[in-house]
Amino acid sequence: MKMNSRQKILVAMSGGVDSSVSAFLLKEQGYEVVGLTMCLGVKTEECGPARCCGPEAVNDAKNVCKKLNIPHYVMDFSKDLEDKVIKKFIESYLSGKTPNPCIDCNKYLKFGILMEKAMAMGFNLLATGHYACIVKDSKDYFLKKPKDPRKDQTYFLYVIKKQDLDKIIFPLCSFTKDEVKDIAKKINLSVADKEESQDICFITSENYKEFLKERLKDKLRDRTIEPGLIVDLKNNIVGRHNGLPFYTIGQRKGLGISYSEPLYVVAIDIDKNQIVAGTKEDLKTTTLIASDLNFFTENLPQELKAKIRYNHEEAKCSLTLDKDKCIVRFDKPQEAVTPGQAVVFYSKDRVVGGGIIEKATKDSKL
Repeated sequence: MKMNSRQKILVAMSGGVDSSVSAFLLKEQGYEVVGLTMCLGVKTEECGPARCCGPEAVNDAKNVCKKLNIPHYVMDFSKDLEDKVIKKFIESYLSGKTPNPCIDCNKYLKFGILMEKAMAMGFNLLATGHYACIVKDSKDYFLKKPKDPRKDQTYFLYVIKKQDLDKIIFPLCSFTKDEVKDIAKKINLSVADKEESQDICFITSENYKEFLKERLKDKLRDRTIEPGLIVDLKNNIVGRHNGLPFYTIGQRKGLGISYSEPLYVVAIDIDKNQIVAGTKEDLKTTTLIASDLNFFTENLPQELKAKIRYNHEEAKCSLTLDKDKCIVRFDKPQEAVTPGQAVVFYSKDRVVGGGIIEKATKDSKL
């Protein structure tokens, strides 16, 4: 962690225990701390309190800052959320992909727009409550895994620009979640026992499908959300789907197919408005192509592992750069490689970089 002194640091405070304890720890270390909550304009009238970033979260953050005796500000990011995250979220589903909006929020909002505003306002550093580490070796700063492997959030942070690493602090790098809760209770923070947000903050309906239906009302005649056929790998019709945006690679539930063995979504064909279904074995692929790359080093390590989803186990792989894309070949077949999700590369506990999955294939000769 970068050492102080009396540097001005802006802490992005969501109203949760992690960012609250982060602000406390930084103040204890002697930083001049200011809390800021990003108001995202999440509608809550019909659905109860938003999971995060709504009015309740703003009030929680405000109360924590009052307790810590630090200034607290609220900044409107609702238009940025809509333009940079939600629109992309919807368009991804319309194009047959499964997006990860938390990664886009980090890329465009927290470590994009907020970072720029913080520097323009005269702050030296930006801090968040993510479980990750930024460490400096003899040559440069790098992103690495935190102490608590259960809370490791580096998968969502590979999009941070390399040149910005020296302007960011993750105070929870060396703490477990239990230790963070204990600190919050010890100093009597009101959010010590607050439930943790697990879902997408701007989806306050039951699930993302309801959100898409509401947002796509003006596109109901668009071919991409018309019902269509579900076919097997031999092009035999096995069922019907309700609209391509409501399905994702690896999905089993909701297909409504009666078959001799369980079938899963193995491909989404936008051109034909079809879902391709197959067995669990058919979900396995050995190679993927990724784009929209971001790397923290120019010299790629010989031994790499990759994650294709947040909760996915790291798998050994090799990586070949091809202009603005990369080809990833896995030592062992991977299940449900999903276009739109991120693939993130690791060398032991360091994050090497990552990108967005474009396609998956069984052809290892690419």
